[in-house]
This record gives sequence, structure tokens and C-alpha cells, in this order.
Amino acid sequence: MSTQTDQILESLKSLSLLEAAELVKQIEEAFGVSAAASAGVVMAAPGAAAPGAEAAEPAEEQTEFAVHLEGFEAAAKIKVLKAVREATGLGLAEAKTLVEKAPTLVKEGLPKEAAEDLQKKIEAVGGKVAVK
Repeated sequence: MSTQTDQILESLKSLSLLEAAELVKQIEEAFGVSAAASAGVVMAAPGAAAPGAEAAEPAEEQTEFAVHLEGFEAAAKIKVLKAVREATGLGLAEAKTLVEKAPTLVKEGLPKEAAEDLQKKIEAVGGKVAVK
């Protein structure tokens, strides 16, 4: 690149979003061109969205959930251990270790319905569960 283009590039890097938008309008008027395609790219850049634009975008719906064992009633430890073991396929020792480490992750990457079912099963036997 030439020195002149390097200087222009450095000047462009220091522009605010508002100044860049004004520059685009001035270039369009001066050269009789449309920068519609490049304006879309600028608007899609992180942090380049106008205030309030985030509200217009649909929020991504969570599709995978994780079931966390928050705790359990002392009298229900064995029942909770069996429910966790059934849900995870772990051996007795591994499931016991997992339950005793509460609060801990039981299972992740579940669809909403499966996570809610697991939550109900563990809570039905005396566990305290959070689906995240």
C-alpha cells in the first residue's frame, strides 16, 4: 500500500460509528454510488448495532438444557442415588460420588422435555434440582 492509503486506513479506524455512517453518505453523494451491501456488513459487525436494534432481533431459544443436583434430603439419599444412576447409566460408586458432591451437574445437552422429566424424577424421590 502507498503512504496515502495507509494514512486513510488509519483515519478510518479511528472513526466512530456515527462518523462512519456520515462518511458513507458523503461518498455515495460524491461518487453517485450505493453502499447498501457494505452498509449491511457494517451493521452486522459486533457492537455496530444501533441502540434498540437488539430488541428487534428475536432472542435465540435455548434448545439444550443441563440438570444440576442442588442437594437432597438426607433420608432420601439412596432414592436420589438410584434416580441419578438410572438417568446417567453410571455405576454405583460413580453415582454415589456424584450425588455426594452436590451441588453438581447430573446430565447436560438434554432437550427441554427430557430435562424436565429428569427433574421431576429426582425431585419425586427427595432431590433438589435446577434445570439450566
